[in-house]
Order: sequence, then structure tokens, then C-alpha cells
Amino acid sequence: MCVGKKTMSMENQNKPSVLHWILPFAVPMIVVLIILFNFLVRSNRSAKEAVADSILRSTQRYTDSLGDELRLIGKVVGSVCNMLDEDQTLSDAQVVGLVQIAADCTEATRIELCDSKGRGIDQSGEAVSIGEEQYFQKILASEESLLYVEENEHMPQQSIAVVERLGRDGGSYMLIFYPIEKFDGLLSGEDLDSGAFLALLDEEGRVLSSSGAKSVMLEGGNLLEAVGSDDPAAAAAVRGCIDSGSQGIKSVRVDDESRMLVYVPLGMDQWGIVLGVEQAYVDGLVDHQWKDTEGMFVSLIVVVFVYGCLVMVTDIIGRIRDNQQKKELENKADTDLLTGLNNKLATERKIKEYMARNPDSQSMMFLLDVDNFKSVNDTMGHAFGDEVLSSLGEGISVIFRASDIIGRVGGDEFMIFLKSVPTTEAIRKEAKKVEDFFRSFQVGEKEKYDVRASIGVAVFPHEGTDFETLYKAADQGLYKAKRRGKNQLAFYEDKWAKE
Repeated sequence: MCVGKKTMSMENQNKPSVLHWILPFAVPMIVVLIILFNFLVRSNRSAKEAVADSILRSTQRYTDSLGDELRLIGKVVGSVCNMLDEDQTLSDAQVVGLVQIAADCTEATRIELCDSKGRGIDQSGEAVSIGEEQYFQKILASEESLLYVEENEHMPQQSIAVVERLGRDGGSYMLIFYPIEKFDGLLSGEDLDSGAFLALLDEEGRVLSSSGAKSVMLEGGNLLEAVGSDDPAAAAAVRGCIDSGSQGIKSVRVDDESRMLVYVPLGMDQWGIVLGVEQAYVDGLVDHQWKDTEGMFVSLIVVVFVYGCLVMVTDIIGRIRDNQQKKELENKADTDLLTGLNNKLATERKIKEYMARNPDSQSMMFLLDVDNFKSVNDTMGHAFGDEVLSSLGEGISVIFRASDIIGRVGGDEFMIFLKSVPTTEAIRKEAKKVEDFFRSFQVGEKEKYDVRASIGVAVFPHEGTDFETLYKAADQGLYKAKRRGKNQLAFYEDKWAKE
């Protein structure tokens, strides 16, 4: 009995000893396993998000490219429509000419200009009557700016129509038709996966154009209907993105085909682009993102560091691209469409900015007005008048420095601001350069027309320390030149012209 009791006592003493050795190892191991498990879960989730974000950016690039193309078409045609709205006295030939300009600038295969009953002309001046056409009835019933036009007797191929409304009441329309096939070049070339497809959808989910791999989701011509037959929830999610004009990503399975669908709105009406990538390819990208995490914390730190660098570089590249696009858009907004010079607002803004930065830099402002321009338009036509202005803009932009500010600030009025003209001799030299230009400036191919101008000059900062004052001084110089008989240059203060 004594022996048995002793043995049991020893066993009881050994139990705390075993726990004493196990617990210090077990607890940290459990903690490490929990941390590692959580890290792996987070890494897997992060990998999925990174892959999805990368695919979303690819889709966004295509959407931006197509959207920019369509918006540029709308901008060009909108400018032509503005001209038609502003001048109700245009002859039929001049209207046809403007429509032809829109066709040339946009490379449209067909343009129709018509009233609310569908009667009008096309870009060749031929009469059209489209009042009974289904697409025209849809235009009358909606405010959409994009329209899908199916192939029919009137339209020999499937097209996208960009719709511009004329007049304050919107009772006239200009329709610019582009064959769907013209956009195939924008919707191809994706190298994410040979099994991926890219499709252009309208507000009803119809597939207007597609490229890449064949898919059961595209076979019926309507992606929402194809997806909804097997996965109503996914179809509803895509439908919600179309209705709200928001981006969306959804994994979808139709028949035996599993894909990740990425939708990005076009930003015009409710059209958008959807990229369909095979789910197996997406899963492979995710596995590739996190499969080497077994390298524990050292490898994880390296991966996180490299990933952070990639994100930073991607962000920097994205910012550079965004800044470039922003700059291009700003340049387009600052440009006078007829002459390619600065428009009135841009000219004034740039001159004011220069004055603020260089308040003591002696500079010159020329304000010139084409002599008898109304007579040119009346006798030789507005098209020739436009040629005069365009040629004048091109001519004066050549004889000055690229850093100088040259703009069209009125119908036939131009402004030239020469930066840093330090001496009186240089001022006289630049004034003579402008005078000499108009002594030999001619427009016309067969018959040459001598273009002359009255020019007023003011010197900054002597005759005005701000834009408004300097402009008034140059304008008074212009008035002085006209009063003296036109076709000459006059300074606000005659002292600058004296030898």
C-alpha cells in the first residue's frame, strides 16, 4: 500500500512537469499558427482583390478609349450644330458644306440632318425621309445621345448613331452613323487570356459588338438574358450596374462556362463595356499571387514590399497618364476650332497669368481687326471668310515665338501678346514685322485676295499694368488706325513709333 501510494504521488508530481515544458511551446505555436492562418486568409483575399483590380483597370482602359472617341465625335458635331443654330441665314449649300465638314472631321459613313418629321438631307445634300424609321421614332421618344441602328434597307450595316439636337426646342436633329465594325479595333488586342472576351453593351444588355473568345454568354445577342437563364442573381447585379452607371465585378456560371464579368460604364447614356475572363485563369492569377507565402515572415515582408512598390509605380504611372489626359483636354478646351489658336478665354487667362508672374517685364499687346471682313463674307461667302481667318491664324503663328500668346478673340479680331520685348528698338522691330506681314498676306488658290488689317498696339506695363487697362489701350490704338484710314498699325502712344 505504501508503495502504491508513493507511485501515485510521483505521477501526480510529473503531470505539472510535463505541462511546464509543453505550454511554453504549445501556446506560441498556436499563436503563430493562428497568425499564419489569418495572414494566409488575408493574403488570399488581397490576392483576389489585386487580380480583380488589375482586370478592372484593363477594362477601364478600353472604356476610356471608346468613350473618348464617341465624345470627340459629339464635340465636333456639336460645334457644327452650334454654327447652324447661331446663323439661321445660311444657304442650303452652306448647310450641306457644314454637314460635309462634320463628315470629314469624324470620318462618319453617313450623316443625316433632319427636322422633327424626319425630313432633311444627308452629307451629300441628297434628300432623306426617315420619319417612319424605327430608330428615328426612338430618338423622338427619348433623350438618348447614342443609338444602336440595326441593318435594314435604309441602313445597309449595323451602326452606332451619335445624336445631336439643334435649336432651343431641340426640334431638329443631326445623326452621325458609324458602322459597329469601326469599333472592333478598339475592342481587340486584350492579352489577359486567350479565352477572354470583350463586349459593348447597350442599356438593355444587348451585345452590340464583341471580340476575343466565343462564349455562350454572347450567343443569344443579349448578355443579361444569357446570364439570367442560369444565374438570375448575377444578371440582376449586372443590371444594377447598368442602371446606376457604376462599375461592377461578378463571378458567373452559365452551362459549363465559368467567368469573371467586369462591367465599366461608358459614361454616355447607359452603355458600357464588359470583360469576361475565364474563372480558371483568374484563379491561376490568384494562386500565383500568394503561393509562395510559406517563406514565413521574411518572404511575406519581401512580397509586401515588392507589392507596395508595384502599387506605387502603378499609381505614379496612372497619375502621369491622368495628368497627360487632363493636359490634352485642357489644350482642346483652350483651342479655337477654326484657326487652331487660343480662344478668347484662354488668351485672356494666359496673358493675365504672365502679367502676374512678370509685372516688370516689358511686353507688347497687338489687337488686330481684318479690314472689311463683312464685305468678304457677303461677296465671297462664309467658307472663304473662314479660309481667310484660318490662313491668318496660321500665318501669324509662324512669325512669332512659340512662347508668345496668340489668340482669336472675336469673329475677325486677333490678339498677339509678345513676352519680354526689352528695348524700344525691339518694339519697333516687332511692330514692323506685323506691318510687313500684312503687306504681302494673300488668301486663295486660283484668285489671290489681299488681306489687310487695322492694328492697335499697347506696351506693358507702361500703358496698363493689368489686362483690362492694357486691352483698352490697344483697342484705342486700333481705333486710331481705323480713323487714319485702316490698313495700318497705330500705337496707343505715338512715342513708340518715333525714330
